[in-house]
Amino acid sequence: MVLDLITKVAGVLGEDPGDDVAAWYEKRFGEEPDYSKLLDSLAKSPAERSALLRSYFEPTGEDRSHGVKVPGVAHKALAQLAVSGHVKVFVTTNFDRLIEQALEEAGITPRVLSTPDDILGSPPLSQAGVTVLKLHGDYLDTRMKNTPAELDEYDANVDGLLDRIIDEHGFIVCGWSGIWDTALRRAFE
Repeated sequence: MVLDLITKVAGVLGEDPGDDVAAWYEKRFGEEPDYSKLLDSLAKSPAERSALLRSYFEPTGEDRSHGVKVPGVAHKALAQLAVSGHVKVFVTTNFDRLIEQALEEAGITPRVLSTPDDILGSPPLSQAGVTVLKLHGDYLDTRMKNTPAELDEYDANVDGLLDRIIDEHGFIVCGWSGIWDTALRRAFE
């Protein structure tokens, strides 16, 4: 996604980034490419960001036939953990819908919590069935969190639920860099 965003930035500037778009960006701007900065340079408002990101998450027929933008082996393995009853709560920083799709393909309709309002209207986790908590929101909602400033703090409802999950449930972390998610790092601390 970052490499494609760099290509879009080059296009806006009327420049050809060549084959190594990351190297072009570093030479042109004197810094390593940063997802948040790239996104902000191409789409200033939350609505513009949401519209720009849609193409990265919604598969075309061709994408589906090539297995792109669809649940992968890891998503399906996580869904099987839910089917077997080993996992009831998924916490993700992703705003795609791949884990939800994998769960649905496995016969589970998850409760999805992607906004503070969703949390307010949700039953307790012990009564909610399989739940997916999307800490950064959903790509179709313009309130998703993308920038370092947005990722610095969670709403009190999100933070409270995350604290309960960390305190009351087992926790497995996989595929998370933790570099930009300062609010999530603080929750673990």
